Amino acid sequence: MRILILEPYYGGSHKTFLDGLQTHVPIDFSLLTLPARKWKWRMRLAAPFFADRIMSLYKNKKFDLIFCSSFVDVATLRSLLPVPVSRLPMYTYFHENQFAYPVRRKDERDFHFGLTNLTTVLASDRVAFNTGYNRQTFLTGVEQILKICPDMKLTGMLEKIEAKSIILNPGIDFSLIDQAEKNIRKKVDSPVIVWNHRWEHDKNPKYFFKTLYELADEGLDFKVIILGQCFRSKPAVFVEAQDKLKQQILHCGFVETREKYSRLLALGDIVVSTAKHEFYGISIIEAVRAGCIPLLPDCLSYPELFPAQYLYENKELFKRLKSIFHDPGAIDRTAARSMTDRFSWKQLSGKYLKWFSDLPDSA
Repeated sequence: MRILILEPYYGGSHKTFLDGLQTHVPIDFSLLTLPARKWKWRMRLAAPFFADRIMSLYKNKKFDLIFCSSFVDVATLRSLLPVPVSRLPMYTYFHENQFAYPVRRKDERDFHFGLTNLTTVLASDRVAFNTGYNRQTFLTGVEQILKICPDMKLTGMLEKIEAKSIILNPGIDFSLIDQAEKNIRKKVDSPVIVWNHRWEHDKNPKYFFKTLYELADEGLDFKVIILGQCFRSKPAVFVEAQDKLKQQILHCGFVETREKYSRLLALGDIVVSTAKHEFYGISIIEAVRAGCIPLLPDCLSYPELFPAQYLYENKELFKRLKSIFHDPGAIDRTAARSMTDRFSWKQLSGKYLKWFSDLPDSA
């Protein structure tokens, strides 16, 4: 098979996913990409930008299908491509959806981006969501927007979306993490808590650090490793935490290499999420692979990823962490690691190959 990939936001988890796809799925892939910035402009104009470039490529190489991320407006793309290219099967992968993507204030949400996601699904032959939570929030968003649509009743929309969509987790390459976990011997007797999320408000760092302050105030012995991508503007609580927790912090900040990131994960015992938003949870899965036991909110995508014993109810984090501190036997690194096998490319590559091979009858 020959597949053309269109990714207007080629960075972060989108890039990692596509790099793994090309490495682990035996298909002849070609890529057209743009750097991961200015996502709103990408959604609006990636389709016309790519259209001319697709035709230039197609003169020399024929493709069996076009594979897009949800930042491509597939309906517009089809309308701009001439026959026969416009009739190629188009598959779309949703890492996120614009009906549920977090905004700081409700009035910031521009529902037109959600509508672009909707017409993209309708114009695609096959659609995959990274989790059931992602698909369900998308369907809920579609249902809500159709209720307020004036004098146009679109019937059967949800059924059409469900019929052409599947849940397909993005594969993860665990090789560096496995190597680090195998080679590193923990030198810290205290339990080590890992935070490895974006330094943004939707990950709720305020609640995370408030919980750590409470643990420290009770005199409980622990260490903390703070990882994750930080930006020019970051929540003030990170600066405060570096002062208040200076005795507990083993590392604080983004690391440039996957090797160093993997080694730091392998030093951890517990990985915590306090997120208000999560479509998947690659950072948690990576930390669990390295031997950390997860403590996660009992909502979002997390119940799909890990058993109920690793989920906590609202405001329960302090109690759960304290319980683990008093029961070192609860930290079972081998059991934690075994929960991640199903997220590896080794387990998932065949599912992607089958999905791509399931071409529509008209192809």
